Amino acid sequence: MLSFVVQRLVQSLIVVVILSIVLFIGVWLIGNPVDILISSEASEADRQAAIIALGLDRPLWEQYLVFVGNAVQGDWGSSFVYKEQVVDVLLQRLPASLELGFVAFVLAVGISVPAGLYAGLQPESLFGRGIMAFSLIGVSIPTFWQGMLLIVAFGIALPILPVGDRGQLATHFGITSSLWTLDGWSHIVMPAFSLALLKMSLLMRVTRAATLEICRLDFVKFAYAKGVKSRRVVIGHILRNALVPLVTVTGIELGNLLAYGVITETVFSWPGLGKLLINSIKVLDRPMIVAQLTYTALLFIAINFIVDILHMVIDPRVKSVLGRRAA
Repeated sequence: MLSFVVQRLVQSLIVVVILSIVLFIGVWLIGNPVDILISSEASEADRQAAIIALGLDRPLWEQYLVFVGNAVQGDWGSSFVYKEQVVDVLLQRLPASLELGFVAFVLAVGISVPAGLYAGLQPESLFGRGIMAFSLIGVSIPTFWQGMLLIVAFGIALPILPVGDRGQLATHFGITSSLWTLDGWSHIVMPAFSLALLKMSLLMRVTRAATLEICRLDFVKFAYAKGVKSRRVVIGHILRNALVPLVTVTGIELGNLLAYGVITETVFSWPGLGKLLINSIKVLDRPMIVAQLTYTALLFIAINFIVDILHMVIDPRVKSVLGRRAA
C-alpha cells in the first residue's frame, strides 16, 4: 500500500514537471502580450521598457526557471492585466467556480446513479427506455448549444430565471456564497443544469451498463435464489460492484466540472475561473494563463490519485494484486 502511494506520488510529480514545461512553451508560442497591452502609438523606448518590466526580455528557459522557482515558494507572479498577484485573482474567482461545479456534480450524480441503476434493473420497462432516450440528449447536443437553448427558453421566452452573475451573496459560518440565498439559487440553476447534463448522460449510461453486466453474474443470481431481499441485493451486491467503474468515471468528470466549465461560464456570464481564462487568453495574460492551466493539471492529477486509492478500498482485488507485486 505504502509503496503504491509513493510510486503514484513520484509519477504525479513527473507529470507535473512535464506539463509545466509544455504549458509554458505553448503559452509563449501563442503571441507576444506586449502587442496587446501596449498601445500601437507608444514609442519604441516605452515598448522596450514594458518588455523589460514584464521580464519578457529574458531567454525562455530563464523565464521558465524563474517561474518554477517562484511557484515553489507560492508566488505565481503578477497579472499583466489586473496588476495583482495571480493567486489573489484566482482566489477571488474560485468560489464561483466551486459553487457551480458543486451544484452540477450533485445534480449529475444524484440523478444519474439512481436513474442508471433503475434502467439497468428494468431495461425493458417504459421508464427505463425513457431514461436512455434522455441520456442521448446530453451526449448529442453541444454544451454551448444547451446553454443557449436554456437561456432562450427560461431566460427570454419564459423569463422565470435570471441570466448572468452569481446573484445575491450572503455570509454564514465564515463562508460567503450565493448558495445561502434564494436569489443565488435562481442564478445558478440554469448554468449548473447545463454543465451537469453531459456528465449526467454519461454516468447514466455507465451505471446502466455496469448494472446489466453485474446482474448476469452468478453471485447475484445465487443471492436471489437464497431469498435475499431485493433491496439488499441491489445495494450490497449490484451497486457496490458497479461503483468500481463508476468511481473512475465520476472522478474524471468531477475534474471536468471544476476545470472545464469554461464554455458554460462564458455562455451564462458566470464570474468564475472559466470566464477568467477566456478573458486572459484574449489579452495574452501569460502568468494568469499558465497558473490556471497548471491548476487544472494539478486538479486532475490529485483526482486521479484519489480515485486510485478509492479503487483499493472498493475493490479487494486491487489490494491482492498489489500484495502479490510487493511479495
